[in-house]
Amino acid sequence: MKRSRKREKKISAIRLYRRYVGIHIRSTMQYKTSFLLTTVGQFIFSFNVLIGITFLFNRFHQVADFTYSEVLICYAIVLMEFALAEMFGRGFDLFSGMVKHGEFDRVLVRPRNEILQVLGSKFELSRIGRMFQAVIVFIYGLLTADIDWNRWKVMTVVLMLIGGSLLFAGIFMIQAGMCFFTLEGLEFMNILTDAAREYGKYPVSIYGKPVLLFCTFLVPYALIQYYPLLVILGRTARLWYSFLPLAAAMFLIPCLLFWRFGVRCYRSSGS
Repeated sequence: MKRSRKREKKISAIRLYRRYVGIHIRSTMQYKTSFLLTTVGQFIFSFNVLIGITFLFNRFHQVADFTYSEVLICYAIVLMEFALAEMFGRGFDLFSGMVKHGEFDRVLVRPRNEILQVLGSKFELSRIGRMFQAVIVFIYGLLTADIDWNRWKVMTVVLMLIGGSLLFAGIFMIQAGMCFFTLEGLEFMNILTDAAREYGKYPVSIYGKPVLLFCTFLVPYALIQYYPLLVILGRTARLWYSFLPLAAAMFLIPCLLFWRFGVRCYRSSGS
């Protein structure tokens, strides 16, 4: 009986989230021109990073033994991970407004999990513009890089996307959790989100061993970028690197614990 109830709760939570997403999509489609312009803007804006990579390789041809096509694959995967996290986890990114305006008080009195409600409070469909650009860059990297693709490497890419999007979502959750104590989101957290997307366009190893260690054991960017990338490029025989993105997804556990701690300490802003 308990298992069946838990299963019913999970199914109802999924249905509720799908309803949230459907509401946001219908709301967005009421202003199609605005959505189209925003999506195109997201698509074009990301090209400034690609232009910077292109200019760099026109001058140096290789960066720490990584070729232009290999870096494009790395950059495209990280951009897809970040776009997915922003698309589905935008509610956490905008959470400070919910706390300041007293909207989180209403969330707490509703008979649904507060995480589900915060996730459902915003769905950023326009981030599909970044995703589209990342897919184009990824396909170009596939066609120009000397990689012998097989099912194992395809699986590695899928795990990177899953683990990476969950990792970035976890960081958004930490940023949101800080709002319980500060009301405003702290700007330095952008070092772990937008800045991570920027320096994630190159394999983490090029920044030196201290950064690689930080990105392996503290905030595990390297687990969803550098190590599985070595498998894709055929630069390591350690095929278990392919499963490291799943280990990176475990970063969600401390993020959830911090969120729970913040909820227990929450006091209404009085707005």
